[in-house]
Amino acid sequence: MSHEHRHEHGGTPQRPLTETELRVRALESLLTEKGLVDPKALDALIDTYETKVGPRNGARVVARAWVDPAYKARLLNDATAAIAELGYTGRQGEEMVVLENTPTVHNMVVCTLCSCYPWPVLGLPPVWYKSPPYRSRAVLDPRGVLGEFGVALPDGVEVRVWDSTSEVRYLVLPERPPGTEGMSEGELAALVTRDSMIGVARVAPPVRPAAGTPA
Repeated sequence: MSHEHRHEHGGTPQRPLTETELRVRALESLLTEKGLVDPKALDALIDTYETKVGPRNGARVVARAWVDPAYKARLLNDATAAIAELGYTGRQGEEMVVLENTPTVHNMVVCTLCSCYPWPVLGLPPVWYKSPPYRSRAVLDPRGVLGEFGVALPDGVEVRVWDSTSEVRYLVLPERPPGTEGMSEGELAALVTRDSMIGVARVAPPVRPAAGTPA
């Protein structure tokens, strides 16, 4: 992987807060003191956009690729255009590349200098993605990081780490899990998680009711 990318909004892992970030924090503190903002409600709103609303877009892209070979081919050839077919465009998603996980290759994404992230398909970046430990260790010890996320890969699987930049954002196309034959596109999308599209998780097979248990 290359580290010679230019980041428009980058900095060192221990960079000070920008003037905008300082103003946002000051405004949040002021609104909280005046009782106009509930910090818990704000945290819940951020969590919604981090884990639910934003990633649902990417999940739909993944599910479409799983059920439509022609779409998958377009997605791997020109991700920006294929993603735009589903209506997902905008800032931080102008130049997209999709990385396909296979039985022999596992891709994971990091931004070593800041927190470049594909907002149109994944929403807001999680805190851990922006943290210095993840940004450094994902490069130095990717298998160790994956293990901490609960992903144990066989020795024969190649791990590829991709460094997002201000010019290019990456989305991982995870492997379709077994036991999903016959599932609809919507049902498949519901299985896809944000972390699987960053590459630090796999998509889990659907949970089937035990024999004798009402569906």
